[in-house]
Amino acid sequence: VNLTDAGLFLKEKWQAEVSALEMIHQQARQIHLGESGTIKIAHPDSLSSSFIPEILSKISAAFPKLNIELLQLPYSEEDDALKNYRIDILFNRDINQSAFLHSKRLATEPLCLVVPTDHHFTTIEDITASNLSDQKFILTHGGGDSSYDMILEDIFKHYDIHPASNISTQFGSTVISLIKKGLGISILPESYVHYDGTFVRFIPLPFCSDLYINWRKDDSNIIIRNIIDLL
Repeated sequence: VNLTDAGLFLKEKWQAEVSALEMIHQQARQIHLGESGTIKIAHPDSLSSSFIPEILSKISAAFPKLNIELLQLPYSEEDDALKNYRIDILFNRDINQSAFLHSKRLATEPLCLVVPTDHHFTTIEDITASNLSDQKFILTHGGGDSSYDMILEDIFKHYDIHPASNISTQFGSTVISLIKKGLGISILPESYVHYDGTFVRFIPLPFCSDLYINWRKDDSNIIIRNIIDLL
């Protein structure tokens, strides 16, 4: 049986429609399984050159069709952004106290005293109360209820110092640049050595900072669940 010109046209038209429907069905299935779609992830500055590239490599390998948006937010906005669906996942260094959020500890890393390479502090033995007392610090800060800030306070209490500081910031990458200019010394997570360790020295301290992943309780987004399970 030979098709008429009209029949051939309809055959080609419906073959294209069927192919398009199969593609839509496949995309819908991938979204349903959490293999595609978009996820918004917020993270602190300290993870930009270390943890985040490793995490994204894992996520992209497992879900190559997933779109990922990365954001950096002020500490004071992080929890609200997660609760209000502006972001889907939050990496941070603070213990979550919210009844609306879940947290999972992913890693622990040392905190370091960071000094210029020409500074006379070279080892942990150089770091004493008397030696630190006349140092100018560049302070990092989170907020009034930041558990990371509390760790810094514990360090200062341990060395019995009240650091003098005219400069403070939430961004460790800025701190690194200021240290290079000789504007002071600071305490930062060791992961900043991956950001730019030239012209600065990292001296590990006997204190650590934890890294957490946070997400909304009872969130039905399968993409979030897949990422949590992957990590």
